[in-house]
Amino acid sequence: MSRDHAEPAHRSVSDAEAPAEAAAPAEAAAHDDSVHDDAVHDDAVHDDTDAPFLELLARDAPAEAYERPVLLARAEGRPAGRIAALERAKPAALRVRAELEGRRRREAELSALFETAHDLAGLRDVDAVLRAIVQRARSLLGTDIAYLSLHDPARGDTYMRVTEGSVAARFQQLRLGMGEGLGGLVAQTARPYVTDDYFRDDRFRHTTTIDAGVHDEGLVAILGVPLTLGKNVIGVLFAADRRARVFEREQIALLGSFAALAAAAIDTANLLTETRSALADLERANEIIRDRSGVIERASDVHDRLAELVLRGGGVHDVAAAVSEVLDGTVEFTETAPPAAVQASRAEGHAVRHGDDWIAAVAAGGELLGALVLRGHPGVDPVDQRTLERAAMVTSLLLLARRSAVEAEQRVRGELLDDLLDARDRDARLLRERAARLDADLDATHVVLAARLDAAASDADQEAAARTRLWSAASHLAATRHGLAAARDGGTVLLLPLEPGSTAADVARRTARHLGTAVHEAVTVGASAAVRGLVADRSAAAAAYEEARRCLDALRLLGRSGDGAAAEDFGFLGLLLAGDRDVTGFVERTIGRVVAYDEQRGTDLLRTLDAYFASGMSPVRTKDELHVHVNTVAQRLDRVAQLLGDDWNTPARVLEVQLALRLHRLAAPAQH
Repeated sequence: MSRDHAEPAHRSVSDAEAPAEAAAPAEAAAHDDSVHDDAVHDDAVHDDTDAPFLELLARDAPAEAYERPVLLARAEGRPAGRIAALERAKPAALRVRAELEGRRRREAELSALFETAHDLAGLRDVDAVLRAIVQRARSLLGTDIAYLSLHDPARGDTYMRVTEGSVAARFQQLRLGMGEGLGGLVAQTARPYVTDDYFRDDRFRHTTTIDAGVHDEGLVAILGVPLTLGKNVIGVLFAADRRARVFEREQIALLGSFAALAAAAIDTANLLTETRSALADLERANEIIRDRSGVIERASDVHDRLAELVLRGGGVHDVAAAVSEVLDGTVEFTETAPPAAVQASRAEGHAVRHGDDWIAAVAAGGELLGALVLRGHPGVDPVDQRTLERAAMVTSLLLLARRSAVEAEQRVRGELLDDLLDARDRDARLLRERAARLDADLDATHVVLAARLDAAASDADQEAAARTRLWSAASHLAATRHGLAAARDGGTVLLLPLEPGSTAADVARRTARHLGTAVHEAVTVGASAAVRGLVADRSAAAAAYEEARRCLDALRLLGRSGDGAAAEDFGFLGLLLAGDRDVTGFVERTIGRVVAYDEQRGTDLLRTLDAYFASGMSPVRTKDELHVHVNTVAQRLDRVAQLLGDDWNTPARVLEVQLALRLHRLAAPAQH
């Protein structure tokens, strides 16, 4: 309700001032004014009813305070109608309050995830990052305690690494075997588990030691989610209360997000340790070959350069450039090095010679990320070879650190696009702020695209991996084009801004080519028409997505796999696919040049076409219909061919031209 309505205007009319001879008109006017006053009074009562609840919302009052306006009205002996109006307004105000609280909570959760991802991107101390994750998880979930345990490969169990809010020493020193306690069950199954009463829950195995620690801490309700790297569980993140409590689905998902960040932090810390070890190896190599001053200078130079790159967050190409200078050659990072040489380097853990080149595999754990290649430099001494190998290790560290930060951003972009597509009742200002943090402008003109791989996977794992590659490539494209991307309906949906001079069809074709090149498979892309007002119209994104999916399905049915198109590309079929039924656009695209030619020169090409089709496409019968010579008909049809193209009378084009002629005739009366 606006402030302008908060203070109702009052108006009165005096019958005494009216002349006697105007008594009847004055009485009618007074009656009209009385009706108006009653209406204004009703608005005033309504506004006066809402005012106390608006004031409570404005100062963020607690829920129990919303009973006071009703109680106060009863105590003051207000009319029953006003009390009933207050009773009706109260639930609506409480719903608004609950919605505002939910939005604030979600904003706080996203902010915490942003901050944690930022901490991870600038990781220096893994213990500090893990403590921050546990503290933020406890704060956002509002629990008495939060803690994190890690897997001990040597002993085959898990141990407490970080606790927040714990007061019992025995609890802080607990170790949980696989399958023991709730945490052991989470570590064993790699699935979240929650209990609202730990000691009465028989789904997991209770042990005397664990139960004693939990009893010392006084815990009742416990939620645990796994920390996973690939398919391996490396620990468990917990949130717990000292009273019975039911954890909501959103809270479980939030704790799972923090667990993913914690796992990435641990993985990055391990890689940092390997890098420090690699740099230490370089220092020891310098001591061994101190008598060779030139070699020492090169090794020292690469040490300084790589250390600086790691500290300032340089990229893989910066590493290659730095090593190129040190080794006095050309070093490149590539993902397409000779497979046999890369596998040999990976297996041996050293750079290997391949012709005149040296190749060092860039790998982390069980994943091959690429290779560093020293071009045209067959004569490499052991120190330079070691330098290339250490540079490959630093490259793997930088790639994984960058990937962790990118994946966190991709998840946030996907969540924002999901909110737009689901047409949820969200605050427009918050949507714009979330988009601005991702360098996206929701007020610009956009195109919604639906993308899907066409190659059939041999099994479910390969299909999931292919979808992940498509989503990753789409997310990267969206980030570079100031858009959004999300996985949806077995494929990927993108929201990209429409550049000046481009059409939705242009964007679809470019996107299909880009994604197909990125994932090395055919990707089919359907596009919506240009869409505006994504924030103002909550259903705009969803409607555009449905149109894009219809275009995608049409492409696949027509056998145009690996292509991209919008409704405008399908001729008359586009009228069925488009959400807005752009009849004028279809007519313009199909016969617009003929219409313009007739209007500018006063010719009868449209009438000739109508007669030509009505006569079964026979020039002889057409000349009888028009009462002209057959040569005149031929000349006019030649002019049509010049305007529409030589294929205008092929079966596919004829259908479109005839439909456009009919639609043009139907629209003509309205235009005149």
